[in-house]
Amino acid sequence: MREILGRRRKLSLQRKGRTALLNAALTYAEQWKWRVVPGVGYDKRTTWRAAGAQPCACPRPNCPVPGVHPLDPGLLAATRDPRMIRWWWSRRPDAPVVLATGDRVSAASLPAVAGARALEVIEHFGVRLGPVLATPTRYVFLVAPYSLAELGELLDSQEWVPTSLRYHGDGGYVALPPSSSSAGQLRWVRPPVAEEGGTAPWLPRIDML
Repeated sequence: MREILGRRRKLSLQRKGRTALLNAALTYAEQWKWRVVPGVGYDKRTTWRAAGAQPCACPRPNCPVPGVHPLDPGLLAATRDPRMIRWWWSRRPDAPVVLATGDRVSAASLPAVAGARALEVIEHFGVRLGPVLATPTRYVFLVAPYSLAELGELLDSQEWVPTSLRYHGDGGYVALPPSSSSAGQLRWVRPPVAEEGGTAPWLPRIDML
């Protein structure tokens, strides 16, 4: 009897997690007008994990971002349409939520240790931040959209730019909480805060950071 109750509890938690992913995807798309698409997810076969292979469900043997990237549908299918989002996550309720950057929101990211330190320093100087999320390996700072030309001018004006800094603009993507990566859960370090009189989170310009 205990085993049955334990299984029921586990299934209940799984359903709750699946509902959270769908609700988050709908919030991002419907309320904040961010374009999203389901991530490819993971191959849950224990034989793969035991062999030390990447758990990503895509065909690449050494996927650099296992599980948290688009595949089918691809990034170009990212949408704000709640009907499409409900259909996607009804078929794949465990799918990570992937944000297509460059439209209403872009991002810049650093390795986790450097990102945590950068966050501390930026806040020390009183710079207003937008949403910041942490993956097990990186910190991602969400910012207002920027063009390649704007980014190029900004980088050209700097004396030094860390090579570990990544830019997620037009044609890019990042995964959003409450998704999980192959290494663990994604979480908000600085939660999104809506602009006054609006519903979408406030986003700083990348040159402010």
